[in-house]
Amino acid sequence: MRVRLEYGRTGLEVDLPDARVVRTLAYKQAAPLPDPQAELRRVFASPTGTPPLEQLARGKKSACIVVCDITRPVPNELILTPLLETLAAAGIPRSEVLVLIATGLHRPNTRDELIEMLGQDIVETCQVENHFGLDAEAHTYLGESPNGVPIWIDSRYLTADLKITVGLIEPHFMAGFSGGRKLVCPGIAAWETIREWHSPRFLEHPLADTGVLEGNPVHVENTWIARKAGCDFIVNVVIDDQRRPLRFVAGDMEAAFLEGVAFVREVVSDTIPEPVDVVVTSSAGYPLDTTFYQAVKGMNAAAAIVKPGGLIILAASMTEGVGSPEFRQLLEQYDSLETFLADIDGKPCDVLDQWQLEKLATVCRKARVKVVTAGLSAETLSQCFVETAATVEQAVADALEEFGPETTIAVIPKGPYVMASLAAV
Repeated sequence: MRVRLEYGRTGLEVDLPDARVVRTLAYKQAAPLPDPQAELRRVFASPTGTPPLEQLARGKKSACIVVCDITRPVPNELILTPLLETLAAAGIPRSEVLVLIATGLHRPNTRDELIEMLGQDIVETCQVENHFGLDAEAHTYLGESPNGVPIWIDSRYLTADLKITVGLIEPHFMAGFSGGRKLVCPGIAAWETIREWHSPRFLEHPLADTGVLEGNPVHVENTWIARKAGCDFIVNVVIDDQRRPLRFVAGDMEAAFLEGVAFVREVVSDTIPEPVDVVVTSSAGYPLDTTFYQAVKGMNAAAAIVKPGGLIILAASMTEGVGSPEFRQLLEQYDSLETFLADIDGKPCDVLDQWQLEKLATVCRKARVKVVTAGLSAETLSQCFVETAATVEQAVADALEEFGPETTIAVIPKGPYVMASLAAV
């Protein structure tokens, strides 16, 4: 069978043995919105849990709109165009609007990326600035959460009269789902906040997992932090497997987010009767698969349905390399993932991006990972605690020799965008 994996900007066509593929996990069929602009105006006028956006904006002199960085495929220009028009009608001109890029601790986005994300017109007519999580002086301290997490939030957001966040709701391997509160924490939080929120005491909790909100300490904590920072209005989108809008939700940060989660959970969930020997997957293509760091999300999604001792074959472009210098240094520092886990056990998070290596270690405790990429050499990948193969087909052929003629294979072409799980017995 021929399958198209999401890989870079172009995709990757691979041939897999029909007889061994148990299931291809994918989105459920859902019709894209016929008129996204009209639907946006509708949810602005009739939001969930708040007054209409124009009413909220009336009398305000400035606005800060927080948007995701380049690693998330949010149709920002589509959303921001009518949003800015609504603000202007309420008396907030574009000159008084700051579009703040929620980089968290990611690198800043370049001008070309900003134009790709927002469109030339918005970049040239609004203030557009990156968040810098390591710039302590750019944040304001709001005290500690009940769990002792220090709350430092970008001062530009806090001083705006109207606070709006725009995001994408999709499965997230720590927080349950992205969107909603995540635009504030970690999106525009400082290192001091993120290091505690991403520390082992939160991430090692069994409910800190994909698709889980109730009882998930990662979700509970950043929801509390975002409420403390304040958020007047959110606009979140759910997209289909071709990145077309399926649903917009808007209004209260929690109520609208949960409305979107209920919808996306139905669309992106797929199951398989029992674990398989091999999972062939991706990291959802551009922009999520540009680094090994981000590709860990695809591995994590596949781990839910692979047998203990099985194999995950992941294809990702990794055109920007391994990830941050700190993440690369972590990979070079340890001779094994078990040594790393023992070293961080019971300690606060001290190193940027430590949490992603922690997630990789969790995956590798269950299964081996073999990576197919044109972006990194086999030598570099060997330092990332994974194996390599020249092609997906070769990786599968090797797996068939290893696991035998009855090898079972599952395929998740869109990687972490599909919430894969085992069917309830």
